[in-house]
Amino acid sequence: MANQEKSWEKRLSGSVDELAVDFVESLSYDQRLYKYDIAGSIAHAEMLAEVKIITKAEAAEIKKGLLEIGDEIAAGKFTFDKTQEDIHMAIESALIGKIGDAGKKLHTGRSRNDQVATDIRLWMRDEIEIMLTRMTQLQIAFVRLAEKYTDDIMPSYTHLQRAQPVTVASYLLSFVEMLARDWSRMKDCRDRLNVCPLGSGAVGGSTLPLDREMTAKNLGFKDITYNSIDAVSDRDFCAEFIFCCSLIAAHLSRLAEDWIIYTSAEFSFIRTDDAYCTSSSMMPQKRNPDMLELIRGKTGSVYGALVAMLTILKAQPSTYNRDLQEDKIHVFNAADTTDACLQMTAAIVSHTTFNTKRIANGLDEGFLDATALAEYLVRKGVPFRQAHGIVGSLVALCEKENKKKLAELSTEQFKAACDKIDDDVFQMLDPAGVCKSYQSKGAAGPKDAEAQIHYWKNKLREQ
Repeated sequence: MANQEKSWEKRLSGSVDELAVDFVESLSYDQRLYKYDIAGSIAHAEMLAEVKIITKAEAAEIKKGLLEIGDEIAAGKFTFDKTQEDIHMAIESALIGKIGDAGKKLHTGRSRNDQVATDIRLWMRDEIEIMLTRMTQLQIAFVRLAEKYTDDIMPSYTHLQRAQPVTVASYLLSFVEMLARDWSRMKDCRDRLNVCPLGSGAVGGSTLPLDREMTAKNLGFKDITYNSIDAVSDRDFCAEFIFCCSLIAAHLSRLAEDWIIYTSAEFSFIRTDDAYCTSSSMMPQKRNPDMLELIRGKTGSVYGALVAMLTILKAQPSTYNRDLQEDKIHVFNAADTTDACLQMTAAIVSHTTFNTKRIANGLDEGFLDATALAEYLVRKGVPFRQAHGIVGSLVALCEKENKKKLAELSTEQFKAACDKIDDDVFQMLDPAGVCKSYQSKGAAGPKDAEAQIHYWKNKLREQ
């Protein structure tokens, strides 16, 4: 049975109000840090033994007791008591109850301030590794889908108006690029947070000869923090992590918005598997893209976590303040939400098909080849701004005569607009031909799509 006495109780008089107990506790959500708290405590105890502050036998006893507690928590046999406030005190109290005086020595040279700062970094290191894997899996799903559509053409949109023809593969690969930036940002975040604050104590360090480098090395950190005042209050990495999650969520939301539109009857560009749709409780014909809508909606939760985290950090005095207890709520929420959305998006992408015949039948609408026609005139020696105006007037002429595409204009009408236009102009007035004619690197034609797919298959194998 855990000791009910609080670590600071003897300083204050009177009984603790039950309302205050409920208000101050974080055990209900920080218990998920138990593995990291135990790992940090073991490393701390081994360091204390190495510098002869405790004996080797005591360190061994502490380690054995902590591992047993970890097994009990994992097996669901550990009783969490909210009066212990947080996971640190819950484990330490249980350890003292299990091994006695040796357990009372564990907290030598440390504070919950540097302890929690260490735990959250250890947890986040692992969480980021999971997140990196999720992003890679989603990138692979996009690349596999893109491989099926390297020669299929679809309209691209700017301002939600038809713009230029692109390959379906190029469209899908655009999300691989976004995720690559997300992957890189998240990895940078992991590199920056990988320093150990343990041994910084409450704020000023310790008068004991702690070997902080040893502790850091044993916990897999690349270095220690070098200012104890900053170390115990630094949560920049939490804000950065949630920001990284927010951009991932933004990119997933963009995909969700596209595909919600593309699954509508008005578009019918794609079809997602029934497993990722729901129907209506009233309208039996409905096939609703609820999973995509939830991905879009959950973006707000991640953004909310970022704003909350930044607000917690705003105007805090140096150095540690209890406000920071709230950081974990928002970090955990952002991580859990982003992880779930990455998994769901990968599942949807892996079970989606493009209705290429439907898309192809509508490619003549929207004058997708207008920009290519302007560049045709550039090759004939016409300045681009002038060419832009000529093609704009031709599009207006088509609309006036109820023509859906530029190719419906006669040679005479083309020559009336510009005498440099020849009969070969009709070779440019085809969306598929335009896509094949793209020459700039990174363009949205089939040749570049195939090259990008080859690049990403090799790149993702390395990740």
